[in-house]
Amino acid sequence: MSRRRPILVVDDDPTILATVADALDLEGYLVRTATNGKEALEALTDGDYHQRPRLVLLDMRMPVLDGWGFMRAVRERGLSLSVVVMTAAADARRWAREVEAHDVLHKPFELDELIAAVQRFCAAQTCRSET
Repeated sequence: MSRRRPILVVDDDPTILATVADALDLEGYLVRTATNGKEALEALTDGDYHQRPRLVLLDMRMPVLDGWGFMRAVRERGLSLSVVVMTAAADARRWAREVEAHDVLHKPFELDELIAAVQRFCAAQTCRSET
């Protein structure tokens, strides 16, 4: 059984979502995407445990279910995962602490910053595609 688990990218901006997903895919990571917290929560709870995302890159301000609501639902379900908040907000660090995220990527970020953040939280053998 494969132990590769995807990275879940959650952002309501289609350009950011596509750019981040494409950059991670080019680096060999498995990627799933969601445009809001509700879709992200469904991605966490659908399917078997071994396909559950290893890391979530999470925008905070989104329609339907924002980052705060998503993280509250994650905690209520007793799910454990690494989360990196992606936001342009001046109080990004405070927001990350509020939702108990592990790190922050300040928008706009460089792609090398994105890759470095992913590498800190996602071991290559558990998130990269088989080649």
